[in-house]
Amino acid sequence: MTDITEQKMTIPTYDDVLIAHERIKPYIHETPVLTSRFLNELTGAELFFKCENLQKAGAFKVRGASNAVFGLTEAEAAVGVATHSSGNHALSLSYAAGQRGIPVTVVMPRTAPQAKKDAVRGYGGTIVECEPSTSSREAVFAEVVAESGADFVHPYNDPRVIAGQATCSKELLSQVDNLDAVIAPIGGGGMISGTCLTLSTIAPQVKIYAAEPLNADDAARSFKAGYIIADDAPETVADGLKVPLKDLTWHFVSNHVTDILTATEEEIVEAMKLVWKRMKIVIEPSSAVPLATILKNPELFRGKRVGVIITGGNVDLDKLPWLNN
Repeated sequence: MTDITEQKMTIPTYDDVLIAHERIKPYIHETPVLTSRFLNELTGAELFFKCENLQKAGAFKVRGASNAVFGLTEAEAAVGVATHSSGNHALSLSYAAGQRGIPVTVVMPRTAPQAKKDAVRGYGGTIVECEPSTSSREAVFAEVVAESGADFVHPYNDPRVIAGQATCSKELLSQVDNLDAVIAPIGGGGMISGTCLTLSTIAPQVKIYAAEPLNADDAARSFKAGYIIADDAPETVADGLKVPLKDLTWHFVSNHVTDILTATEEEIVEAMKLVWKRMKIVIEPSSAVPLATILKNPELFRGKRVGVIITGGNVDLDKLPWLNN
């Protein structure tokens, strides 16, 4: 099914990233970069973890959401914003809209983590539930926008969002010198597109890797095939990585990503546990996928300085993936 909310979009430039960073600075944290001697020894690489789990709203997506919300004119903002999201973009847009004092409606899968639904409502967002598939999400969302006329802020296939996400790797490059590679999770591709936008402009020598669950490996298969392959409703513990690439994110992925690596469900959960145990920080399953793929492909990263983007920390503590529920 084609997302009827899509429109012809322009490709954001690095000038858009610079404007976005100035626009959103009052509403975001410059998140820290952490290291772990244990994980360096385990992988044979120097890993630099950019901790967006410590970001406002607990996820990197507040960057793109804030850029979109605060870039609206007063007239545009008056009717509010809307989106569809499995969680982090939903709560990030709700946070940004709350900061500007405008209404926000979010279409979320009924199976989305309760912690993320609670956060959306806590920030003042209105939730409309849908079935856990891309087709259901887009159909229900079309009805919401038709009724409200709200500005659609796509979770990732939006130049304003990508420019905002690109500020993460811009910060990372200012915090860590001489990186050989950067790796980030990939679902729809918003973060990896922003990473491509920044690195291809100011650090083109740095390799860009994307990390994806094997159970939701449509981006990896797309990368190999040379065109977008979209799965409708994959099942994975990494709930933030279930959505498919779209035209704008595919532009960045196909032109700038070195490779897309995959990890099994068990490898993702083990990497998540490892970070909790050794680094003493809370990360969600989606954020563990890059480390899982580094552990699985040590030959690619051994001896290298690698930026690892930890994308979020919004976890349902009553349903941790290593517990028997």
